[in-house]
Amino acid sequence: MAEAATPLPQAEPTSPVEARTPVVVIDDVHLIYRVAGRRSRANAPAALYRLIRREQAPGTREIHAVRGVSLVAYRGEAVGLIGPNGSGKSTLLRGIAGLMAPAAGAIYTRGEPSLLGVGAALLQDLTGERNIEVGCLAMGMTPDEVREHRQGIIDFADIGEFISLPMNTYSSGMGARLRFAIAAAKTSDILLIDEALATGDASFRRKSEDRIRELVEQAGTIFLVSHGLQVIRDTCSRVLWLEKGQVVMDGPTEEVVDAYEDKYDPQARTKAAAHPAESSV
Repeated sequence: MAEAATPLPQAEPTSPVEARTPVVVIDDVHLIYRVAGRRSRANAPAALYRLIRREQAPGTREIHAVRGVSLVAYRGEAVGLIGPNGSGKSTLLRGIAGLMAPAAGAIYTRGEPSLLGVGAALLQDLTGERNIEVGCLAMGMTPDEVREHRQGIIDFADIGEFISLPMNTYSSGMGARLRFAIAAAKTSDILLIDEALATGDASFRRKSEDRIRELVEQAGTIFLVSHGLQVIRDTCSRVLWLEKGQVVMDGPTEEVVDAYEDKYDPQARTKAAAHPAESSV
């Protein structure tokens, strides 16, 4: 029977210098979306019967987004996830965050995962300042901690006078900057970042990458989904390459990203070597 994200049991250290600590364990996980098709004309008793029998409604389609993925991520690792659109990267993050229950296999976590993505929900009718309060409280901060971090978040987001305006007046880049600033204000055991560094100028991306490194140094574990391979190179120590929901390669960043570029953009490394200044983020 499939298991949702489950806390790992606390293990006693075997020596004064504890061996590498596993923080996320993914064991042969399958994640499936069920998409409703045409509306069934069946009556209420028939619908109840299907619910009891756990049968799908007529026309329902299954999308097998993640197929048998296994990995162990350790404390202090920054793991990049790369692959074409539809390869299962964001779905895997949702599984780690506990937002999707595996159809098969199991996900175990040591600590509380925090998912940060460009689609992360903030309240569009509230000001940026008010969203900072709501977002920080939602992450488990106390009111005193919110007050302590408030100005730092405003400074990090660097959106000027817009901080006092409703979020529905923000550009997509400004919204992404504020979401990142809120999520990165608290040290998380497991931080899941879904394309949050894809927006903003080069200065903000560098600042965000520096913050990710700080979070890793503070004993966190990071999973980063990005189509920007230079961001992955600059930020991650390990990379998981996914295709059609399956692992193609898992290993050191340079090896995996080089192999990925050899398949999809064989001239990329030649260009980077010829113009190193242009390739830096």
